[in-house]
Amino acid sequence: MSPIYLAQDPTLADFGRDPWWLALGKIVFAFAFGLLATLLGVWFERRVVGYMQVRPGPNQVGPFGLLQTLADGLKMAFKEDILPKAADKVVYFFAPTISVICAVTALSVVPFGPMVSIFGHHTPLQVTDVPVAVLLLLACSSMGVYGIVLGGWASGSTYPLLGGLRSSAQMISYEVAMGLSIVAVFMTAGTMSTSGIVAAQGDATRLTIMGTEIPAPGWYAILLLPSFIIFFIATVGETNRAPFDLPEAESELVAGFMTEYSSLKFALFMLSEYVAMVTMSAVTTTLFLGGWRAPWPITIWEGANSGWWPMLWFFGKVIALVFVFVWLRGTLPRLRYDQFMRLGWKVLLPINLVWILVLSGLRSIEDWDTRGKVIAVGIPAGLLLIATLFWPSRRPQPKPTTQEQVDNRPYGSFPLPPMDLQVPPSPRITRVVAEREPANIVAGSDSREV
Repeated sequence: MSPIYLAQDPTLADFGRDPWWLALGKIVFAFAFGLLATLLGVWFERRVVGYMQVRPGPNQVGPFGLLQTLADGLKMAFKEDILPKAADKVVYFFAPTISVICAVTALSVVPFGPMVSIFGHHTPLQVTDVPVAVLLLLACSSMGVYGIVLGGWASGSTYPLLGGLRSSAQMISYEVAMGLSIVAVFMTAGTMSTSGIVAAQGDATRLTIMGTEIPAPGWYAILLLPSFIIFFIATVGETNRAPFDLPEAESELVAGFMTEYSSLKFALFMLSEYVAMVTMSAVTTTLFLGGWRAPWPITIWEGANSGWWPMLWFFGKVIALVFVFVWLRGTLPRLRYDQFMRLGWKVLLPINLVWILVLSGLRSIEDWDTRGKVIAVGIPAGLLLIATLFWPSRRPQPKPTTQEQVDNRPYGSFPLPPMDLQVPPSPRITRVVAEREPANIVAGSDSREV
């Protein structure tokens, strides 16, 4: 079944025809969206984590604490800028800007909405689009790690260098899984254009599978459920967010690659992290959640996917994914580095390769509808993947009793306190009292009673 392209879906021919002022306005909008999303994202994360931890979070500076992030930014701007003696000044200065530029550039090919009319000009709500737009997104996410690696190396310190090396190894591990996940999207949509991928996720009316008609979901998060799960896990790893924030693990590396940074340079690194989180949420929405298309049952309304309304659906999906990022940070503990690398190379990568082979085999069958067979196999495969990821790796051992713990403690270890919380008699006090008043001493009595 071929995808349904509606009249308001932009094509590659619709780009490159805007006047200069309209193109400039789109660029400013995309840049402002990244900055504003960062300001609100920090506030949103503090409020959500505060709610999870049964505390209010920021609520004093501005209404609902909305100006707290702005106050923190001004505080960072006026802090003293410290330059380490062993730092490479040029690389140390430009490293944070590389991360920010790469994160913001990725927003240029993200479709925010369909074709709209702006002052009489019919234009798509997207800065630009190219036939290989998704490759541009992968390039931006890959180049962003250069800022982290160079920042850690240029600081001239051990902990930042270790954090930068961790980030490079982390990017190599999870970039492969992320790229393979997008291969499934290419195979299903037949294009690498972001606007084309959104258009290919248009919902069909009915679908016949094995003689039975069912509604046909168009989102690739449902059609390609294993690819969606692996892509989102790789996204969390790419953005260095908890529980995969190993390049900046404060328990091991103080603050990781940004240990020696302060003032505005530190603020740029923090800005790049939150912009990357919002950008990858927008990319996930574009590739797997139908982009700006309205979810069911809003699609019952005929005007849901026309005009300016699709921007509302797009921002709602992005906020929902950002909430998942925050949710993971507030619930899951940080993984060990070996566990994290094992997950990427020994779990996600083999499963992704097998899923690509299965998907290729399903597309080669001619007498079965492509969308139907992908649904019939993709959803069970995705559920099996979730069960595999969360299945305990080993059988829990029975908890030893108190006596077993006492018997198995190593020689010379600190003695365990008595279970009844009674302080044992002091040998020194007992001996001194026994020497002075031997008649009042009872064998085994408590020194306090004596």
